[in-house]
Amino acid sequence: MIAYSCPQSLAYPPSKFACRSIRVSKTILIVYAHPEPTSLTRRFVTETVQILERQGQTVLQSDLYGMGWKATFDEHDFPNRINNDRLGFIQESQHAYATHQQTQDVAAEQDKLLAADAVIFHFPLWWFGMPAILKGWIDRVYAYGFAYGYKDEGNRYRYGDGILKGKRALLSVMVGGPAEDYSPRGINGPLEELLFPITHGALFFPGMDVLPTHAVYGTGKLSKVSVAKELAAWRLRLENLFNESPIPFRRQNGGEYQQNILADHIAMGKEGLTIHIDH
Repeated sequence: MIAYSCPQSLAYPPSKFACRSIRVSKTILIVYAHPEPTSLTRRFVTETVQILERQGQTVLQSDLYGMGWKATFDEHDFPNRINNDRLGFIQESQHAYATHQQTQDVAAEQDKLLAADAVIFHFPLWWFGMPAILKGWIDRVYAYGFAYGYKDEGNRYRYGDGILKGKRALLSVMVGGPAEDYSPRGINGPLEELLFPITHGALFFPGMDVLPTHAVYGTGKLSKVSVAKELAAWRLRLENLFNESPIPFRRQNGGEYQQNILADHIAMGKEGLTIHIDH
């Protein structure tokens, strides 16, 4: 990101041509899930790190397979339970977060999220969704009081508001099938609708500005030339990470919902996932 340092003697607003340009460093967290170091997913990760570091950005990484991330969300996530007779996830999550008794790995990932200005997720599309290890990262890191139940206000701060408000999120998804299969009339369904539980749910829910998904199709059959073209397209996305317009999801507290139902006069006669996007 470029900013300008200007002499105090200049008239306001000063011309940027009379000022010294300076690069403002951002912090980007990269969360990725693929066990094979030579995979296209991991190649994109490497490219992402190199590009962002050349830009002068601070890069944080969460290599879920490399970390040996615990994907299952269970009783071991709550070392000091308030009820040993029955495991209530919301109650135990709320207690552990509020009393700083979460497991160390979960607390470390939450700190990364809070430090980041943007979060990039790299993963392959497996059975129409994210790998289980990444779902487990969300299940465990998104504690009550952190990603939901923010400020102990129940559902008041969500879908555009929340602890991650103001941060950007971008999915980089490797898809084995051809683009036609994921087109609006494709047999697999539109990719953005398949990923809606992630973009609108896991990312927009706690307040993030979600950019349109970057997908690479037919990953098992790409030639070297095609891979090079895909990487070039990805570099352009990274160059505009903080300039690109996010998906215009409708905010819960933006006045368009009445008791969590979209008002009758908005998107009249329409139903389904896409009514929650302000086209």
